[in-house]
Amino acid sequence: MDKIKVAVIGPGNIGSDLMYKILRSRHLEMALMTGIIESEGIKRARGLGIKTSTAGVRAVLEDKDIKIVFDATGAKPHLQHAPLLKEAGKIAIDLTPAAVGPYVVPCVNLDQVKAEPNLNMVTCGGQATVPIVYAINRAAGARYAEIVACIASKSAGPGTRQNIDEFTQTTAKALTVVGGAQKGKAIIILNPAEPPIMMTNTVYVEVERPDEQAIRASVEAMVKEIQSYVPGYQLRVPPLLDGNKVTTIIQVEGAGDFLPKYSGNLDIITSAAVAVAEKLAQKILAGEVAA
Repeated sequence: MDKIKVAVIGPGNIGSDLMYKILRSRHLEMALMTGIIESEGIKRARGLGIKTSTAGVRAVLEDKDIKIVFDATGAKPHLQHAPLLKEAGKIAIDLTPAAVGPYVVPCVNLDQVKAEPNLNMVTCGGQATVPIVYAINRAAGARYAEIVACIASKSAGPGTRQNIDEFTQTTAKALTVVGGAQKGKAIIILNPAEPPIMMTNTVYVEVERPDEQAIRASVEAMVKEIQSYVPGYQLRVPPLLDGNKVTTIIQVEGAGDFLPKYSGNLDIITSAAVAVAEKLAQKILAGEVAA
């Protein structure tokens, strides 16, 4: 089967995990890993026989065969990369909180994904919690949604730490734009516990039509959908209804492709990004999207 060539900008933890997921994809070919210094991630990719560069986004722009580009750098760099990639006719899948393009959460709106020049994967917390808010909203209506994403401190690299403000703002907006809540709020906690904890997400929603049975059925169906591309996604505490307030807790265990299994926060966003890229690749190969 033909594959669509893709590149990863940013050879850090997220970029390296993306690389391993892309390497086993049926529809994607890992054509380039690029950064701005001779990092361990660059060396790792080269050791696997992948073309590498330290020219950053320029290396991607110079390769006409690359159709899809994963940006795993940071919010500020992506704001510079986005217009360049668009001008070059490449589809950018943004794993930073820059939010240049529309938010994409595979289990909620993947079928609506078209060949937009820029697709934003929200945040790790967004990928974990927006689907749950969406599921609650479709069953009972969501006036207000608040999420608390608790991750292991060891799984939060420099990129995550430098983008905390963007994380909370982007996740909160996605709770309304994609999740359907009328208002949203997001909080992130870096837990230094040893051994490191699994990613845990607590979701609070104020609903319009309290119906615990309907809410549980909707959430459980959504969890199964997410597990199709994130097997370690689990409903730790089923939805509990107190008046018109719903509380539920999600735990995410990573696949262990490159990162430790406790880094579910990184695994869920890379898994979601690859799911989106594979959908786009299939459309390109089928001639539904111009390449």
